[in-house]
Amino acid sequence: MEFARRRLGARETIMNLSKLFENSKHLKDYPAGTTIFAQGEPRDVMYVVVAGEVDLQRGDQTFETVSAGTLVGEMAMIDKEPRSATAIAKSDCRLMPIDDRRFEFMISETPSFALHVMRILVDRLRRTTERATGS
Repeated sequence: MEFARRRLGARETIMNLSKLFENSKHLKDYPAGTTIFAQGEPRDVMYVVVAGEVDLQRGDQTFETVSAGTLVGEMAMIDKEPRSATAIAKSDCRLMPIDDRRFEFMISETPSFALHVMRILVDRLRRTTERATGS
């Protein structure tokens, strides 16, 4: 399976998942301002951002804005815990929900997808650490 690729800052090249799912019949549209999921809710899916931007918030503070080609809700998919943040459509968005079955299939059939998810998690952890320490 061939994937479109993009750069994650100066870091490794990763999959552009928006290209992979742009023609899926399972896409969901969220108008700007819509809450996609809320902190503390039980998780059911993670999402690939296919188009638009999504703000990630804790409390009333936005700590990250993500755009097409990346994931939201992946932490809860991996650790099965309630949502650690709220995701709100910053602009009109088109998202691809990824449930447990699809997530496990993608990992088993495309090992580079698992690496992609890990890179996103590590990148977010590094940026969180930098913000927390002022580095």
